[in-house]
Amino acid sequence: MDQDSHCTAGRELLEAASRISTFSTTSPSDEEQNQPNAEISCQVRKENPENGDLQDSSASQSSNSSMTTKELQEYWRNEKRQCRQVRLLFEIPSTRIVEHQLSKYVMYKIIILQTGSFDSNKSVIERRYSDFEKLHRNLLEEFSEEMEDVTFPKKTLTGNFTEEIINERKLAFKDYLRLLYSMKYIRRSKKFIDFLTRPELREAYGCLRGGQYTKALEILSEVIGLQERLTRGNPVSIVPTLCAIVVCHKDLENPASAFEYGEKALSRLQVHTSHRYYIPLLETMIALAYELGKDFLSLQEKLEEWKAKKDPVRVFTLKELAVREYVQ
Repeated sequence: MDQDSHCTAGRELLEAASRISTFSTTSPSDEEQNQPNAEISCQVRKENPENGDLQDSSASQSSNSSMTTKELQEYWRNEKRQCRQVRLLFEIPSTRIVEHQLSKYVMYKIIILQTGSFDSNKSVIERRYSDFEKLHRNLLEEFSEEMEDVTFPKKTLTGNFTEEIINERKLAFKDYLRLLYSMKYIRRSKKFIDFLTRPELREAYGCLRGGQYTKALEILSEVIGLQERLTRGNPVSIVPTLCAIVVCHKDLENPASAFEYGEKALSRLQVHTSHRYYIPLLETMIALAYELGKDFLSLQEKLEEWKAKKDPVRVFTLKELAVREYVQ
């Protein structure tokens, strides 16, 4: 082979190496970066076995040893649910104008559903412009860098109730929610979750305190599904709502339904026995199990075991705890 052929071959090898290097270091596309990250807590623990994760793992194993077969099955079902990709889609299909004596505003109907499969349990909420505006201000305080390029539809002095402006804002708010949800730290933040759930929860707990258990149960049953999707990486956070549902069913004399939701709540507290709801929930579950003719001895053993380890302190009943939620 002559010298020119050697040079040509050398250049081709260098170009090929360059292409391979470029391909391997190319950053993900904008579309990939904008897609919400999967809430896969088990994968994170597997890939990043830090000391804290190892301690949590050994704590779980220790707790698992005292579970019944049914409790273990429910526990691992919850763990598997946390490993599935959950992405939410936001739609704003319609609006309505609300008029009072001193005010007039537009309510935007927001439909929230899970993508990837048919979702029969979509959540429907309503929010007005001022609710979105308050959310934006709150997020700017905590996530100024992440919110740097997020635009918010400005108020206009006139024309706020024209069809053109309302339709523009419907699209703007849909894109706004989609963009916020695509940012991991924002979609996990209490401020974002509160925006989507707090008004309904406040109404539900208000009904519960007023003895309107049927109405409270109706609202809580609607919001619990949305809470589960939004807090997939933190299942303990929905324990108060589950316990409020237990209280409603119990007072409506539906012990079987109360026990069912109590089991869901208790499964989320197996490794969180210091949680303020743990003992009141155990006491309620013992009473329900006795009423339903179910095994209450294992629950009683857990209660006695906890009392033997802890100093005796005043513990509220489950209902007393529930009525204290969302008081302010």
